[in-house]
Amino acid sequence: MTVKVVIERSMNPENVEKGVELLTDLRARAVHQAGYVSGETLFSVERRGTHLVVSTWESLHNWKAWESNPERTEILRKIETLLSSASRTAVFETARHTTFGT
Repeated sequence: MTVKVVIERSMNPENVEKGVELLTDLRARAVHQAGYVSGETLFSVERRGTHLVVSTWESLHNWKAWESNPERTEILRKIETLLSSASRTAVFETARHTTFGT
């Protein structure tokens, strides 16, 4: 079952340009990972420096493999130096009619 991973990050406004460069690099590497389906990066129109990354993976296993990939962790270390607060990550699966709301 596919999963969607939502990551919210807030950067200091002066770090946004460098952050976008790193996010672009991260996405370029993610697309080559097993199980990667799609992704998008959304920037808040109300809170400059805040963005969401939403990616879709074929399975939780595929996401976990990328989450712990050394390439990813290296880029994340650089991104974390630009953040004004800790990032938040949540993983979701598509609701099935029989399990919706439970």
